[in-house]
Amino acid sequence: MSYSLPSEHESRINIQGVEIALGFPDEFAFQWIGQRDVMDQLLAAWMVVDKDDLPLNPRIVGKPGVGKTTLAYAAAKSLDKDVYIFQCTMDTRPEDLLITPVVDKTGGIRYVGSSLVTAMIKGGVCILDEANRMSEKAWASLAPLLDTRRYIESIIAGLKVSAHPEFRICVTLNEDASTFEIPEYIHSRLQPQIYLDFPEAEEEKRILRENLPFIDEHIMDYVVNFLQKAHGNNENYTIRDGINIARYAAKRIKSLKGKGNVENLLRQAVVMTLGDEALMYTS
Repeated sequence: MSYSLPSEHESRINIQGVEIALGFPDEFAFQWIGQRDVMDQLLAAWMVVDKDDLPLNPRIVGKPGVGKTTLAYAAAKSLDKDVYIFQCTMDTRPEDLLITPVVDKTGGIRYVGSSLVTAMIKGGVCILDEANRMSEKAWASLAPLLDTRRYIESIIAGLKVSAHPEFRICVTLNEDASTFEIPEYIHSRLQPQIYLDFPEAEEEKRILRENLPFIDEHIMDYVVNFLQKAHGNNENYTIRDGINIARYAAKRIKSLKGKGNVENLLRQAVVMTLGDEALMYTS
């Protein structure tokens, strides 16, 4: 396969005479302050140890909000790679994952490469986020990319696109009931599995402090205590929920200028974020 890249300021590429518009990398201020071991596991999966070796396609599994996407993003950035995140949904079609035809302003058809295809061509990292929300039909289009062939085939554009040797991919999978079962032939291509669990109390506090450096220590301790009790009862409340509770509580306390009861306002923040059923973990 032959194709030529444009200058670094352009976002188009010509593949076998077909012009494809490419996307741009995602830029976030994500930092990983969680477990170092899972970061090492992910980086090892992407490593190539011999000229005949290939990188693996790891899957990061855990409950929503535990930091799966943050982990993958931070790992890619530690390798100085551009990151392209594709948000998977139940409506994701094969052409959404690969190359989509779009009518331009002249009435003609132009082709747009997905974030996945852009990462393949540019040698970046693609994160398929919440990938088990996709149907089998969407997964089928990725089968040759996830094995030793490392290419995708776009029926719409009539192209076969091979992945750059530096291309890496990982998928994040939520442990919840609103997902599809991944087909076995795909599941076997998504190895190894890296499991991301709820953080311990000290780690959880560091994550909260990193995200909310302006929050009072008392609010921080209250939220960590709430989350740890919830984790101990296998509730699906996560650090993301904790950040929202702490942020709203701080706003309420500030807006009342010391006139409100802080404990009551913290409990109110829990209820307004997660509902009455969360109150049992506030005592």
